[in-house]
Amino acid sequence: MLRLLKGLLKALLVGLVLLVLGVVAINLWVLHQTQSRIEHDVLLCRPQPVGLVFGTAQWLRAGGPNPYYRARMETAAELLRLNRVQHLLLSGDNRTRYYNEPVSMWRSLRHRNVEDAHMTLDYAGFSTFDSVVRAKEVFGAKRLMLISQAWHLPRALFIADALGLDATGCAVPDGGIAGEWRLRLREWLARAATFGDLYLWGREPYFLGPLEPIQLSP
Repeated sequence: MLRLLKGLLKALLVGLVLLVLGVVAINLWVLHQTQSRIEHDVLLCRPQPVGLVFGTAQWLRAGGPNPYYRARMETAAELLRLNRVQHLLLSGDNRTRYYNEPVSMWRSLRHRNVEDAHMTLDYAGFSTFDSVVRAKEVFGAKRLMLISQAWHLPRALFIADALGLDATGCAVPDGGIAGEWRLRLREWLARAATFGDLYLWGREPYFLGPLEPIQLSP
């Protein structure tokens, strides 16, 4: 019995080591495939017709404004002013009537003098995967600038690559918040899970719907 227990523990340990090595290997691959297309200076971000802005909470659970949200809004508005993008696709979660990321982004950008004609709201961007897939399949985007924090962009670009999109990343300023290490650790795990979504179990978006091509303003 003791020998069997030792064998099980050894198998579990070997399995855990292989799992960790697999997560690390996938992350290194994703970073290698995407880092060269991420710019950290708005002026250097390659022009694209559509900028996909990923939603996040406007306010922190502990209270106060979310610096990640604010950075995305300020960068998105600046990219439009600088003609780096012609249109903004605001994609986020709309889980309840009291939590609506696309509408929050729309309001924030209106306050920054962005006109409605330059914005499209995607209410079913429940995840990074859903947002990127819907940008192509629902909104007809073929070329995209992905707008988010630098640690988030590799996963988004990896998804875009798998879909055959011409995508680049424009990293927003990253001031950081307390406990940011948890987000970065979760991102490492999310990249590994995304590999499975794309190449193993064939994940589909939660909701697609009919084609609604974005109309670019002159």
